[in-house]
Amino acid sequence: MDVVGVAIRSQGRLLAARRTSPPAHAGRWELPGGKVAAGESLERAGEREVREELGCRVTGVAVLPGRVPLVWPLVLRVVVADLVEGEPVPHEHDAVRWLAADQLEEVAWLEADRPFLDTVRGWLR
Repeated sequence: MDVVGVAIRSQGRLLAARRTSPPAHAGRWELPGGKVAAGESLERAGEREVREELGCRVTGVAVLPGRVPLVWPLVLRVVVADLVEGEPVPHEHDAVRWLAADQLEEVAWLEADRPFLDTVRGWLR
C-alpha cells in the first residue's frame, strides 16, 4: 500500500512539517502526506492529504522516482506539488518550516524522507 509524501514548493523553498507522534518520530521533520486511497492517484492523494493536514491547496506536478519501504505493507512515494492557495497551518504537526535548497540539512528529517532530498533539492532550483 502506498503512502505519499508531498514535497510542497513555493518561491524556491520546500515545506517541512514536524511530527508529534508516534513517540519514536516526535520532533523529527517530514514531507507531509498520508495513505493513498484505493483508486486514488499519488498526486490526488497528496493534494487531499495536504488539504486535510495543512488547510491549504497544492497541485501535484510530478511523482519522484523511487520508493522507500516503511512498516510492511506500506511504501513511501513522493510527489512534488506547488502551493496554489492559502498558507500551511499545521493540524497534525506542531510546526512547519520553509527551507531553501541550501537549508534542507538544517532539520532532523525522518529516515524515510532522506533518500528523496537530493532530487527535491533539484526541483527547488
